[in-house]
Amino acid sequence: MTEPTPAARPQAKPVVPVVLLALAAAGLWASSRMTWVTVHSADGLTEPRTDDLNGGVWFGALTPLALVLVAAIAAVFAVKGALRQLLGVVIAVIAAVAAVPGFALTVGAGRTAERAGTLAELPVRAVVSSAETHLAPAILSIVAATLALIAGVLLTRRGAPSTELSGKYDNPVFRRADASAQVTEQRKDGDAAAPLSDRVLWDALDAGTDPTDDEHDNGEPGNRTP
Repeated sequence: MTEPTPAARPQAKPVVPVVLLALAAAGLWASSRMTWVTVHSADGLTEPRTDDLNGGVWFGALTPLALVLVAAIAAVFAVKGALRQLLGVVIAVIAAVAAVPGFALTVGAGRTAERAGTLAELPVRAVVSSAETHLAPAILSIVAATLALIAGVLLTRRGAPSTELSGKYDNPVFRRADASAQVTEQRKDGDAAAPLSDRVLWDALDAGTDPTDDEHDNGEPGNRTP
């Protein structure tokens, strides 16, 4: 009997986190191109002025964060194990940062009119008459950040159970003990037992249990046909 080589167990691919990261990056990029705030101003000398501030202007890091998430997709496939879990933590932090400006604008936190006037680079004599906020792009950025956060959490948790089971399977002590137990169980079941694989038979032999020895668990010899 030739001892077989254990078959390699394919690892599950992180499809769901990658899809979530792609959607999150697309959402942040789209939000950065949309108008977040429309500011109206006048300086008393010229016609009233209207400026549209998109997400990239309102929050300068929005577009770079979208690019970081795109790079994270490649990193997910490049690293494994603890490094992938660490990457998940980094992605979760990035997602939290990306959600802050959209959340602040949605709830009306901060001095929106004053900030809009500064970002619009108005003349010193200009006075902001009103600042109109657009919630749709802000909410889109929050949704995109949430998707990235979920992806990060999945990456931090992914592979832990399978790694533990794989380690137990690869440990010869556990594998041989399990094989010995399967041989013993087969003897109890008799003819109704399912046939064991060559891998199990070899591991049982290594554990000191002879699969060809027709003995019961209590050590008494079984009936043999001459």
